[in-house]
Amino acid sequence: MPFLLVAVVVWSVLRTGALLLLDRRQAAAIRGGSGAVPAAFADAVSPADHRKAVAYGLDRLRFGAVSAVLDLVAGIVALVWGLDLVSGIVSARIGPSISRSLVIAAVLWLVSGLLSLPLAAWRTLVLEQRHGFNRRSPALFLRDSLLASLLTAVIGGPILAGILWAMQALHGPWWLWTWAALTVAMLLAPTIHVRLVAPLFNRFIPLRAEMAAPIEALLARTGFRSGGLFEMDASRRSSRGNAYFIGFGPTKRIVLFDTLLDAHTPDEIQAVVAHELGHFHHRHTLNGLLRGIAFLFGLLAAVGWLAHQSWLLPGFGIRHPDPVLSLILAMVLAGASSPILGLAGNALSRRHEFQADAFARRMVGAAPMVSALTRLARDNASTLTPDPWFSLVHDSHPPVPLRVARLLDAA
Repeated sequence: MPFLLVAVVVWSVLRTGALLLLDRRQAAAIRGGSGAVPAAFADAVSPADHRKAVAYGLDRLRFGAVSAVLDLVAGIVALVWGLDLVSGIVSARIGPSISRSLVIAAVLWLVSGLLSLPLAAWRTLVLEQRHGFNRRSPALFLRDSLLASLLTAVIGGPILAGILWAMQALHGPWWLWTWAALTVAMLLAPTIHVRLVAPLFNRFIPLRAEMAAPIEALLARTGFRSGGLFEMDASRRSSRGNAYFIGFGPTKRIVLFDTLLDAHTPDEIQAVVAHELGHFHHRHTLNGLLRGIAFLFGLLAAVGWLAHQSWLLPGFGIRHPDPVLSLILAMVLAGASSPILGLAGNALSRRHEFQADAFARRMVGAAPMVSALTRLARDNASTLTPDPWFSLVHDSHPPVPLRVARLLDAA
C-alpha cells in the first residue's frame, strides 16, 4: 500500500482505539458513582434522576463507540477505494474542469451524508427519545436534515468553487487570498445566521415581559448593549434548556430557549444570562474569532503547500487525479494535528467557562449560578461522576461538579 495511505490508516486506528479506551474509563466512572447521588447534589438531584443520568450516559457511550468504529471503517474505505473510484467514474464523463471537481465533491458528500443519516436518526429518534429528550417527529427530523443539506450545498458549493478557482488561476500563494475571503465570510456569518438561517429552523419572538425587565437591568449594570432579547421555540425539537449570544455590534442578540424559561426560576435565568455576559466581558467571543482566523491561516497555509506536492496523490494510491482530491487529502494530512489542537482548545475553553462563572457570581451571586447549573445538569441527565481523562479530551466545558465546587469555594 502507498506510504501516506498506510500512515493515515494506522494513525486513524490508533486514535480511534485511544478514544474507545477513554470511553471505557468514562463508563467505569459512571458505574462506580451509580450507587448514590454525590453528596454535593443530594438535596437537588433525586436518586431517580441520578439513575436516569447513569443510564443515559452509558447509552451515549455505547452509541458513540459504534459510531466511532463505523466512522473509522467508512474513512478507511473512502481512502483506500472510494475517492479514486468516484474520481474515475466522474472523470470518464467530464473533462478536467472546476465543474468536474464539484461533481466529484458532490458525489462524495452525498454518499457520506446518506451513510451518516441512519446514525443521526437513531441518535435523535431512538436514543434521545428513549431518555425523554427528543420532541422531533420523524417528519420534522427529515425536514431539518434536508434543509441543512440544502443550505450546505447552497453556501458550501460556491465557496468550494471559489477555492478550486483560486488553486488553479492565482499565481503564488493562492491560499492567502482564500484565507482573506474566508475571513470576511467568518465576520459576516453571525449576521447572516441571525437574519436568514436561524429563522428557517426556529421561531424567534421578543422575550416575555416578566423576564425582559430584570435582564435589561442586568445588561445595564454590565454595560452590555444588545440588538434584542428573544425567545426561541426550542421545545419543538428537544426538552433541553439553553441560551446563547450571537452577532457583533448592533446585530448581536440574546436568545433564550423557551425550555429554559419554563424550567428555571427568574434568578437562575439571570445567572445563565450573566454567565454569557461574562464571555463578552472577558472578550472570549472576540478572542475566539481571532483564534479561528489564525487557525484558518495555518490550516490553509499547510493545505496550500500540500495540495501542490507531486507526491501527495500517489502517496494515497490515487490513479485518477483531480484538484478536489488534492484539496481533500491535503486537509486529511493537515488535520492529523487536530487531537493536539483539540486538547489545547478545550483547556482554553474550560478556563473561559470558569471566568464566565466567576463574572456571573459577582453579578448575581453564587447561589443562583449553582442552582442553575445543578438544575441544568439534572434536567439534561449530565453525569455527576465523570472520568477526568475523558473530560480532559472531550469536554469544552468543565464538569458541573467542578464548576459548582469552585463557585462555592469563592462564595
